[in-house]
Amino acid sequence: MREGFANIVGRTFAWAGLLMVLQQVVIVFIQRIFARPDISLGFGIPLQKDISWWAEALKFDNAMVVALCCTYTFVQGGHVRVDLIYSAVSHRTKRLIDMFGSLIFMMPTAIIIWMYGWYFMWRHLITPKPSASDTIDRLLLKARAVRWNVETIGFSPNGFDAYFLFKILLVAFAGMVFIHSVAFFYRSYLEFVEGEESAGKLIDKDTLGEGEEAFEGTH
Repeated sequence: MREGFANIVGRTFAWAGLLMVLQQVVIVFIQRIFARPDISLGFGIPLQKDISWWAEALKFDNAMVVALCCTYTFVQGGHVRVDLIYSAVSHRTKRLIDMFGSLIFMMPTAIIIWMYGWYFMWRHLITPKPSASDTIDRLLLKARAVRWNVETIGFSPNGFDAYFLFKILLVAFAGMVFIHSVAFFYRSYLEFVEGEESAGKLIDKDTLGEGEEAFEGTH
């Protein structure tokens, strides 16, 4: 179920890759063909931004693919692996390695990223700014005076000014990695208990469809 969540989110936000390509094409077309300095979208009250704003927003499209499709890629076996030992060991040894990796590497890493990313995110959304080094008493004092203060500062005068969204993506990434580490540990445990015949039967992998079996190894 948790790996199904990773697949749903990943398959949805993978479309941000297409959006990124279309956005880049529109930017080049508007800038080079029509020589316009801005792009306006919408009806009534349109979203009108400088070309540089849309160009820098491409980073956010890319960040959505990286942050929200990471666990989906893991489920699909798409990450690059340097396999020196794993392929040569038995089925149950592989499952023990998987459980060890999820407990010792995935979970702690996700927790650390979440702990620092959580404060990093809120420092760009509210004031007074919280800090990971604050004591509980100090955080409570700050909470009494808290108010929204979303930072919309860009790297250039007319550039992308919603960089707080990257901080939100960082926290979402850490949360999804932690959730998936639990799911991966549980799946590895079930495959360890059920034996070699259960390997891979619980994974919802993408397929190219019938007649495309020859390409499955590269998908």
